[in-house]
Amino acid sequence: MTAFRPCIDLHQGKVKQIVGGTLTDTGEGLRTNFVSEHDAAWFAELYKRDGLTGGHIIMLGSGNDREALSALKAWPGGMQVGGGLDDGNFGPYLDAGASHVIVTSWLFPGGVFSMERLRRISGLAGKDRLVVDLSCRRRGAGWFVATNRWQTVTQVRIEASLLESISGYCAEFLIHAADVEGRQQGVEWELVDLLAKASPIPTTYAGGARDISDLDRMETASAGRLDLSIGSALDIFGGKLIRYSECADWTRGRNANDGPEQHG
Repeated sequence: MTAFRPCIDLHQGKVKQIVGGTLTDTGEGLRTNFVSEHDAAWFAELYKRDGLTGGHIIMLGSGNDREALSALKAWPGGMQVGGGLDDGNFGPYLDAGASHVIVTSWLFPGGVFSMERLRRISGLAGKDRLVVDLSCRRRGAGWFVATNRWQTVTQVRIEASLLESISGYCAEFLIHAADVEGRQQGVEWELVDLLAKASPIPTTYAGGARDISDLDRMETASAGRLDLSIGSALDIFGGKLIRYSECADWTRGRNANDGPEQHG
């Protein structure tokens, strides 16, 4: 059964919605859709109130630790956290209440996937508490993992063999379609189709959602195998296309009809 997955993106200690791929080391070219007057804990408490689990907190750069930790404490066991995490710094986030830690660029030193690093952090954190972020950009006919705030497109292609090899060491995948992230111009349905067929474990897709009907379409297109994260289009993030309350109601309706919520 498809689920709506909420999010909290943090940049410079503020909850923001940023257009995918525009965040660089220099800050030049950064496009921001929204900066919230509320702190991260406010959003976490909102998601807790509505019983929304499995959402992700992403720390975009430094200066976000305090906000991330406060959100985790506000909704213990209810949210995942990632952004700059590696085998030496993830522990405090699990201790603060993260259900899972998300690892991204650290798995791709020099743009090359490191199975040794994956095995190491999986052994330390535990497979059941690790999410691997394989956010990607389209190049030609395929999608390739993008690291370093989605600025560096690696040669690692999203395909069944990659997902199968990694799935033995983590609980879930998180995959942003970086080309459409934050643009509210439509979901990459070809990527959704690929992931639905190829991923052997629960997977959350993010990027481009612009209508409440995208949740129904995700459920149909993926046969209920993929969850959908929605950010910039939501009214709580300054969007005008989807009301957050609609997503919460959609989730409650699914839970009421199908019993306890199951992701993936």
